[in-house]
Amino acid sequence: MDVQIEAGWKEVLKDEFKKPYFGEIVRMLKTEKQAGRIIYPPGPQIFNAFNSTPFDKVKVVIIGQDPYHGPGQAQGLCFSVAPGIKPPPSLMNIFKEIRSDLGIPISGTSGDLSSWAKQGVLLLNAALTVRANEPMSHSTFGWMQFTDAVIKMLSEKKSNIVFLLWGKFAQEKQLLIDAKRNHILKAAHPSPFSADKGFFGCRHFSKTNEFLTKAGFDPIDWKVD
Repeated sequence: MDVQIEAGWKEVLKDEFKKPYFGEIVRMLKTEKQAGRIIYPPGPQIFNAFNSTPFDKVKVVIIGQDPYHGPGQAQGLCFSVAPGIKPPPSLMNIFKEIRSDLGIPISGTSGDLSSWAKQGVLLLNAALTVRANEPMSHSTFGWMQFTDAVIKMLSEKKSNIVFLLWGKFAQEKQLLIDAKRNHILKAAHPSPFSADKGFFGCRHFSKTNEFLTKAGFDPIDWKVD
């Protein structure tokens, strides 16, 4: 199966693409299309997180649940929205914490986090697609098996990656990560329902840069234009 994905990722994940469950993902997506259902993000952006952050460049991993399900929002990067789209509440809370933690002024007019991805921040949703207006509608498609394999592969083949696990769903992925080789930072989800229960004040952005600097990597410029 010829999956259009960055060469480094294609190599490390080649066995996953050959497994029956991945063929089933493709079959189910085709069935959705044939039924006339709208799927987000658009086809060319399904693997945007991987194409924006090559395997050998990954320094930080942020784990989301599934893509935004509103028109024009999803672009294949977790928490990020396409240029010109108003940042959702969770993303605005992320910006608030960056301002508090690092003193970086972020206007909040743009929610496009592509600049983070280009610096080595893998913005990974656990499910890579969703049906329009139906959150978690593709969570049973097999995507979780695929992205769990991605997390495990990163943990095993690389070291000193900083994994940011926000909320219960992301924190369940801790079992896939070798904490002796990598760094895990946990906090509440930035959603308005939970941000004040441990996300605000977590200082994950400065802590991430401290880990990266100690490991000899360039820190992340968390500014969003």
